[in-house]
Amino acid sequence: PANSLIRYLVERGHTVFCVSWKNPGPEDRDLGMDDYLNAGLHAALDKVNHIVPGQKVHGAGYCLGGSLLAIAAAAMARDGDPRLASLTLLAAQTDFSEPGDLGMFIDESQISLLEAQMQEAGTLSQTQMAAAFQMLRSYDLLWSRVIGQYLMGTPARNSDLMEWNADATRMPARMHSQYLRRLFLDDDLSEGRYPVEGKPVALSDINTPVFLVGTVRDHVAPWHSVFKLHYLCPAEITFVLVSGGHNAGIVSPPGHPRSQFQMRSRPAGGAYCPPDQWAAETPVTEGSWWPAWQTWLVQHSGKPTTPPRLGGARAGRLDDAPGTYIMER
Repeated sequence: PANSLIRYLVERGHTVFCVSWKNPGPEDRDLGMDDYLNAGLHAALDKVNHIVPGQKVHGAGYCLGGSLLAIAAAAMARDGDPRLASLTLLAAQTDFSEPGDLGMFIDESQISLLEAQMQEAGTLSQTQMAAAFQMLRSYDLLWSRVIGQYLMGTPARNSDLMEWNADATRMPARMHSQYLRRLFLDDDLSEGRYPVEGKPVALSDINTPVFLVGTVRDHVAPWHSVFKLHYLCPAEITFVLVSGGHNAGIVSPPGHPRSQFQMRSRPAGGAYCPPDQWAAETPVTEGSWWPAWQTWLVQHSGKPTTPPRLGGARAGRLDDAPGTYIMER
């Protein structure tokens, strides 16, 4: 509980709704990125609007969830949908031209091989996906554990963060192929070619304030890559560079030792500052970035409202946390 960002926000008066990944099976092989936007993000947003009528929503997305949120925000701006109050993108790329070490696994031959494997199973297994990320941080996620457990005989003591990291997920064959080809291989999103419902979207259409978080030691979404949204989107952007990696940098509650961050805002339409210059000129603040984000959310919100009563007729039946998806395999 001490590491829960949702608990941290709720304790400070925010009403938080969370969308969980569902592990697809072979029957879901033909679900694509548009299906994830419609049945995932838009269906959830419709439900939130039903439970809390007349309120704009602060959208927040982590990693691929952040990339999907940025795509959805661009489509909503294109279509005149004003329901988002702001965007928070946590370790999420929108320009994939320099994806870092993950690029070693992404070329035409690799993707063709994965597509052939997914054609048979309908998905790529959690084991295959996890292996790729383990190789990105081979010492931390692979060799240190082999040495400690196999050679030294030291029992593994997983933290809550490691247990969460080990809870891998799958993606449907069609969606995974679109993700790898259209975003990573062809970089269609940053080039203005990525289609939603058959029509291209442009990140330059996004006009809601953006809170953008990168982590110093990120092997999945390198912070220089995350930073590129500055020249793709003219909206107000507050960029935060935090210590730690892709997981520990985001799950960094107050009181966590050795935490620090840099933070600076660029106004809407402001001049571009290169990432290394930004890092050299922006002062370092000791501690967690969570309080700074919470303050930012308050500054971009209206007057406080009474939290909704969940579980009633308006919300429908809710399962106890952590829900049912986590029990599926």
